[in-house]
Amino acid sequence: MNHDLPSGGNPLRDVRDRRLPRVPGPCALVVFGVTGDLARKKLIPAIYDLANRGLLPPAFAVVGFARRDWGDGDFAALAREAAEKGSRTGFREDVWARLSNSIRFVPGSFDDDAAFDKLASTLVEMEKSQGIQGNAAFYLSIPPAMFPVVLKQMARTRMCDNSVRGGWRRVIVEKPFGQDLKSARDLNDLVDDVFTAQDVFRIDHYLGKETVQNLLALRFANTLFEPMWNSNYVDSVQITMAEDVGIGGRAVFYDSAGAARDVLQNHVLQLLALTAMEEPVAFDAEQIRNEKTKVLGAISLPDRLEDYAIRGQYSEGWLGGQRVAGYTDEELVPGNSRTETYAAVRLGVETRRWAGVPFYLRTGKRLPRRVTEIAVVFKKAPHLPFSSTATEELGNNQLVVRVQPDEGVTLRFGSKVPGSAMEVRDVSMDFLYGEAFTESSPEAYERLVLDVLIGDATLFPRNEEVELSWAVIDPLEEFWAGSKPEPYRAGEWGPRAADTMLERDGRHWRRP
Repeated sequence: MNHDLPSGGNPLRDVRDRRLPRVPGPCALVVFGVTGDLARKKLIPAIYDLANRGLLPPAFAVVGFARRDWGDGDFAALAREAAEKGSRTGFREDVWARLSNSIRFVPGSFDDDAAFDKLASTLVEMEKSQGIQGNAAFYLSIPPAMFPVVLKQMARTRMCDNSVRGGWRRVIVEKPFGQDLKSARDLNDLVDDVFTAQDVFRIDHYLGKETVQNLLALRFANTLFEPMWNSNYVDSVQITMAEDVGIGGRAVFYDSAGAARDVLQNHVLQLLALTAMEEPVAFDAEQIRNEKTKVLGAISLPDRLEDYAIRGQYSEGWLGGQRVAGYTDEELVPGNSRTETYAAVRLGVETRRWAGVPFYLRTGKRLPRRVTEIAVVFKKAPHLPFSSTATEELGNNQLVVRVQPDEGVTLRFGSKVPGSAMEVRDVSMDFLYGEAFTESSPEAYERLVLDVLIGDATLFPRNEEVELSWAVIDPLEEFWAGSKPEPYRAGEWGPRAADTMLERDGRHWRRP
């Protein structure tokens, strides 16, 4: 990979290289659990949209594997329906006709040796019929408990071995990556034993979002922000991932995981790492992941977890003009459940750049609105020549990166109010993706699936990142064990203790 720096030492590669279409070579994508929600709602539409954009090679095949008594035609019908419903780029018959000719389905359970033998022989047959040249990526869209079973079957049939068919073999692992540090290490060892480490892609769909990637461009392609991106100017950082929905049909999984394991460990800590990382020497997978690993290894927990590690559970309330049930009234949730649906914590990053700057993280379900954002809150000016009455409504400058929805960036600063008196008040300057660019942003799974097929691991956490993230979450889970989450009504911004946490530090949560 070319590590040459562009002129001026900027670590971002020449933008002209990024404008060139990246099309993978001949290959197949095998999807385990292809009848599940993730495959139908995200993966199949993403594959279709890549084909519609001309970003898949002519020699490309999709192979579904699931416990259904189906043939190729049955799976093709399901895939067509999923593509029609979920396509971002609009459904076209000519595109579908080309894609449907390369669709295969292998029925069977994960412990069925004969089914995996059939899958292996199907891939061999498709080298001739579809010209995939022995290249295949395997997407594990299955419950985490099934990972070891499927991986061992792949090892037995040697379909994961790059040397067998003379091409590349890669695996895509969906979160959660384990249940704690020990299980994450066990899973990492198993995956890295079956596949070579560089062929393992641990997918976190948040890293495929345009706004998350724009955070790197914002910091390292501009001279405006980076000089102030440190403890000399930054008062605190708030990272919020709020959902207005409940748990839906995920009760069995969610009640065994909770908000911290489900979201903090992966999405939110990855956003923290990207916010706090140092400038990479090159914009490539190894250098970016090195810098993220340094941040995750430098995270410190608060001394008083009872004050700075808060969890809550939503109760019955009003949201969107409708009354919604409390968590323990959801279907399949035990009435005495102590699983948190909200988690907030103050963390530190013990580096020269960030020493003394608190990072406040929060995530929850049944909150007033769906929003994910990173807010960098700057210190107040050391001296204001105006009277106190002139600036009584002036707050801290803020730079807010909105990940979803309404993707964009907001800069909040003080400005004089029109009139004869000197009065300074906060105003906002907004950049919106949808208004600044005519081209719509691809879905996260489009970008990530394409990167896997190309072999670009830049947006995929490696095993050290996963394990360091669990090293942050495990002590929180141990502290919370046996305790009952504080209730908060659906439609509120979490439990009262979360507000008290910031008030204790003389701060308050930003209202998204």
